[in-house]
Amino acid sequence: MPNAVYAVPVGEPHHPGKHEFSLAHLTILGCPPPEATYIAARAGYDYVSFRTISMTLPNEPNYTLARDPAMLRETKAAFTKTCVKGLDVELARIADGVDVKSYIPELEAAAELDIRQVTCSVWTADRKYATDSLAELCGLAGKIGLTINLEFLTWTTVSTLQDAARMIQEVNQSNCGLLVDTLHFNRSRVRLEELDAIPSAWFHMIHFCDAPAEIPSKKKELIYTARQARLDPGEGGIDLAAIVNRIPEVPYSLEIPNLERVKSMGYAEHARLSLANAKKYLASHPREAQASIR
Repeated sequence: MPNAVYAVPVGEPHHPGKHEFSLAHLTILGCPPPEATYIAARAGYDYVSFRTISMTLPNEPNYTLARDPAMLRETKAAFTKTCVKGLDVELARIADGVDVKSYIPELEAAAELDIRQVTCSVWTADRKYATDSLAELCGLAGKIGLTINLEFLTWTTVSTLQDAARMIQEVNQSNCGLLVDTLHFNRSRVRLEELDAIPSAWFHMIHFCDAPAEIPSKKKELIYTARQARLDPGEGGIDLAAIVNRIPEVPYSLEIPNLERVKSMGYAEHARLSLANAKKYLASHPREAQASIR
């Protein structure tokens, strides 16, 4: 992987600048998009991210904006009343029996809100089907100005950086990017040097969080941490600076679901504290101090 050469999709270059932050919906999943927007604004986020494509998990709320005109209007109003913008929507899964055309309404709703990024992951073992579906999804998204960001998750079919990079190269679409989640990067045991082979233009955002240093051996435990027990940057044992300093300056989407903390302090304070701790961590780990900056 470190010696691999990947084709660079055509896209706008990323320029260094101030850190920007998005409040990921999984962090406050009990809040519908309008409420999530106001919470993000009060806490000081630049962006908010929505899960408008449900994974249909038990007890997961359904925020399909395309089928809820009232909520879509309320979300537009929240954007108008605040300085917060939408960063991305999720989760466009590629899975057996799923027609990616079914995502068109939510892609169009995202575009209507001027949200330009879509998070995607692969859940099928059929490589050709996955690649063809991702290419089709990119084609559908490209028609309305959206970028698809392929995320690798530790327990899914595309579970490593190498897996994701190969698929992006195979798809060869200018609007297909790569999404690194610091939790999955660590727990998939990706080597830092692997990032050095990835074209900078592939990055449009990053999922930023921490977790205990010890990596669970059981899938159930991996899923538990990812969905309800992540930690704020600096509270765990992941070398976050070593990861993010190999990635261009893109928005940090704080995906930090922690149900115990939400129970004790509520969504709004959880979101505020997550942002405060993320800023504190990054301030204490400036890019200039890292020898691995690209």
